[in-house]
Amino acid sequence: MDVIILVDMQVGLREGPPKHDLQAVVQRINLLTAMVRKKSGKVIWVRHCGKAGDGFERGTEGWSFLPELNRDRDDLVIEKTLNDPFVRTSLPEILSQVEPDRILIAGWATDSCVDATVRSAISNDYHVVVVSDGHTVSDRPHLDAAAVIRHHHWVWSDLITNRSVRIMATSQLIEEGAA
Repeated sequence: MDVIILVDMQVGLREGPPKHDLQAVVQRINLLTAMVRKKSGKVIWVRHCGKAGDGFERGTEGWSFLPELNRDRDDLVIEKTLNDPFVRTSLPEILSQVEPDRILIAGWATDSCVDATVRSAISNDYHVVVVSDGHTVSDRPHLDAAAVIRHHHWVWSDLITNRSVRIMATSQLIEEGAA
């Protein structure tokens, strides 16, 4: 069974510079969550809970999930206060109970919370699939968003793991799921 973890896809991410390919990323996340649910997998939404006054403060509009996302009442929500959703949350316990065959990872931001999620999933000995077209970031001072994404794909594909880490596009995952 697959678990898909969606990182920080909240209204607050719309603040600041534009996020690379955001609307298409949202559409692809919706396709993948539908696929995972159809195959009796688990969908886990990670919600960042920011400090008072920031764009992700608990209970504010920015804290809410993007309204374009297709969420289901059976989906799980994990709240985090750090980049890494494995730290001081119920995520490790949930994954231990579910025992997924692999974890698919998508969301925002490629170079911080998505990266921390990928690395922790690998460190916790899971097979990991990073959805190559399912995460986003804004331009950084030294790299444009597309370069940040390419760089992280390269880094993730070469991490040392006891299991596997794969970088796959939504279309590949959908095709694989239909087989």
